Amino acid sequence: FTLGAAQTALKAQGCAIGRRIVFAGTGPLLYLVAYQYAKAGARVLAILDTNGIGKQAAALPKLAAQPAVLAKGLYYVGWLRAHGVPIERGVSLEQIHGERHVTDIAWRAKDDTGSAGTPVRTLQCDAVGIGFGLRPETQLADVAGCRFRYDALNHCWLPERDEAGRTSMRGVYVAGDGAGIAGADAAEHAGRLAALALLDDLDGEAGSSMKRIGERVDAATSTRRALQRIATFRSGIETAFPAPFERAVTWPDAMTVCRCEEIDAGTVRHCIRSGAATEINRLKALTRVGMGRCQGRMCGEAAMALLAAESGLPPQALGRLRAQAPIKPIPLAAALCDEQVAPVPEDARDE
Repeated sequence: FTLGAAQTALKAQGCAIGRRIVFAGTGPLLYLVAYQYAKAGARVLAILDTNGIGKQAAALPKLAAQPAVLAKGLYYVGWLRAHGVPIERGVSLEQIHGERHVTDIAWRAKDDTGSAGTPVRTLQCDAVGIGFGLRPETQLADVAGCRFRYDALNHCWLPERDEAGRTSMRGVYVAGDGAGIAGADAAEHAGRLAALALLDDLDGEAGSSMKRIGERVDAATSTRRALQRIATFRSGIETAFPAPFERAVTWPDAMTVCRCEEIDAGTVRHCIRSGAATEINRLKALTRVGMGRCQGRMCGEAAMALLAAESGLPPQALGRLRAQAPIKPIPLAAALCDEQVAPVPEDARDE
């Protein structure tokens, strides 16, 4: 399960993903979901973080830009330790075993040089929650025709925008996860800036009093300050919890990259090594990776990591997966637009 799916199972359905659970990967969500499960009474066997304590300690000055959020994260870690949940940092995840269901997870502890040269350890479990950070939902901006740029901090393509959320398309503004991952508070602040920008743009066409303009400037100034503090914190998060995409060269050929289309790493590598694809959309066309229901939201980063590892090209030279409508699957009832069609029950929806 992804960490998001595990959290949804607990919060929306009131059930755990297993009886003996290991949470693995990296990022703040790893500790939050483990805390939520343990506090709800689930048996959490361990937390396996692919990043070491050194990176997380180095990020503390930036994380201190939001002391309340930092304190909450430290509380989660302290609570988990106090309740006997082992936390292993700086690990290398090797394999999750099992045929019809998970039986165990294999991992190594990294040595002093940072390489995974220690013996493989296994932990018997019946469920694994795994995740390596969050990805922005930028598909709507893509379909709207907005220009994108590669963002080195987030390691992904984001819509070009000014500090108020204006994009390259007139009348299109972005905020929240549609502009980049920064958290709920940042989404609220960015949404306020975008609303103020929209009002300014409308008043610029119709004319507006200096008093009203001044009030908006004051409101925007305090909002920008808050966003600057959050941006510093966000930089600290990326320093503390980078995704281990450099390990793509070690992924076994049998590893599933695209679950929707059942494409493994060997298929992707064969296509790249043949010289047929050095750009992500070409790779998608030839292998169908990213063509399934999720439209690359689940597998896009892994496919990009493989393409970068095999081609030797930087991520910004590999292009980006183009979004296709519908952005997310919709119930047939909504597509019919008929008031006589019964609504889909909440418990039958999966997205």
